[in-house]
Amino acid sequence: MSKEKTKKIKIVISGPFGAGKTEFIKTVSEIEPITTEKRITSKEEREKKATTTVAMDFGKIKIDDEHELYLFGTPGQTRFNFMWEVLGEGALGVVVLVDSTDPATFHEARGIINFFQSRYPIPLVVGANKQDLPNAWSPRDIAIALDISEDEDIPVIGLSAKNKEEVKKVLLVLLEKIRESLLGE
Repeated sequence: MSKEKTKKIKIVISGPFGAGKTEFIKTVSEIEPITTEKRITSKEEREKKATTTVAMDFGKIKIDDEHELYLFGTPGQTRFNFMWEVLGEGALGVVVLVDSTDPATFHEARGIINFFQSRYPIPLVVGANKQDLPNAWSPRDIAIALDISEDEDIPVIGLSAKNKEEVKKVLLVLLEKIRESLLGE
């Protein structure tokens, strides 16, 4: 009896600089994530965090005996946005993370949503990260700020990228949307 090959489900984790993409992958990956973190040289960006992803992050989750999730995190800085195209190739779904405490990045997040919608007709969800902080915008308010219309069918889900169960919930919502799209529902 031949063993069936494991199906790899490629998911892209994207979002603006500082949205929590690396943390999201580190929280849920079953392997030690591969990261391309480099020290930030810009004084303005260093005020937010010390390192940034320059190529990608990678993590993996075994769903069952037949399926594995491959998580590819994009860089958040616009000078590395050419990686969005590279990492988007072959993806079955996208999570766009938004820093719920930083409305100045919402316009950039909408641009990332537009990028993936225009190039890859695949399911997309928005993760409203940092909901554990007191000044976080609600997922509903973020949906309004991102101008997500009902016909776009993009769920906005609140989470903390440090909480494994909340990260898993975002991925499960995306996996359900992928399943529906593959079945034509």
